[in-house]
Amino acid sequence: MSKKIILSGIQATGKLTLGNYLGAIDNWVKMQEEYNCYYMIANLHSLTVRNDPETLKNNTLKILAIYIAAGLDPEKNTIFIQSQVKEHAELGWILDCYTYMGELSRMTQFKDKAAKHADNINAGLFTYPALMAADILLYQANLVPVGEDQMQHLEITRDIAERFNKLYGETFVMPEGYVRKSSARIMGLQDPNQKMSKSATNLNDVIFLEDEPDVILKKFKKAVTDSENEVRFNPETKPGVSNLMQIYSSITSKTMQEIEKEFEGHGYGDFKTKVAEAVIEKLEPIQKKYKEILDNPKYLEEIYTKGAESARKLASETLNMVKQKIGIIV
Repeated sequence: MSKKIILSGIQATGKLTLGNYLGAIDNWVKMQEEYNCYYMIANLHSLTVRNDPETLKNNTLKILAIYIAAGLDPEKNTIFIQSQVKEHAELGWILDCYTYMGELSRMTQFKDKAAKHADNINAGLFTYPALMAADILLYQANLVPVGEDQMQHLEITRDIAERFNKLYGETFVMPEGYVRKSSARIMGLQDPNQKMSKSATNLNDVIFLEDEPDVILKKFKKAVTDSENEVRFNPETKPGVSNLMQIYSSITSKTMQEIEKEFEGHGYGDFKTKVAEAVIEKLEPIQKKYKEILDNPKYLEEIYTKGAESARKLASETLNMVKQKIGIIV
């Protein structure tokens, strides 16, 4: 029986965070034995906001290096840069023509980003979901790792696939959302009601994977808690403490009950220090390998070149099938 196909990726804007690692990459590593995995750096999606060209290029390579340093094996996964597989953009345009304006205007992410970037509400920002649908459907992905905030994009992908399949016969696999029970949604250290973000303006709100140990410790010591001084899991009434517990649980695999017992009678100072130490210990080998990989650009080039070649085999098959069905000469 062939393995199910999984597709996922991270945009090339900003530095990767602890949230990206615990909420996504760490779970991808656990999937690589069981599934046929395609992991990309989504640099085409990054163009919806203005980027410094050199920074975008460097971020792309840094994310690729972190993927590998965190444990994604290039021999077991297809790891590639989105822009190097031209089929993404081509199928993205075709699917634009099968996506309705009303569907796109309802997308929450478009509304949020348009509010944040009022001076740059571009067409790419609006049609972003069609390109995301192309990303998924090109590889006939059975499963797409998603968080609650990404379900809307998966739903519109399924709507587009179903519409195309009804018009032209079975073409695309209908992708399902994949949510690991152990998946962590890591929130900001200063604003625990908002997801930890690469684009955070308050640097104390976010742990970057490149942060030095002393920086990580300082940020955790400044993390928002509450006045109770009791380590107890309750996201509604104790969002700051609960977020720190979630981080600690994700790294140590301890249950919330075990964490509450471990820190019973301890103040928040001890708790924050322990969480910081666990994060530092977890990231240390990743950071070491990451630096070694970045110092070897030839190795990185080999990885992304081989990954693009591998990805294009399946992507070109799908695109050619789509073209033939809609009457475009291949």
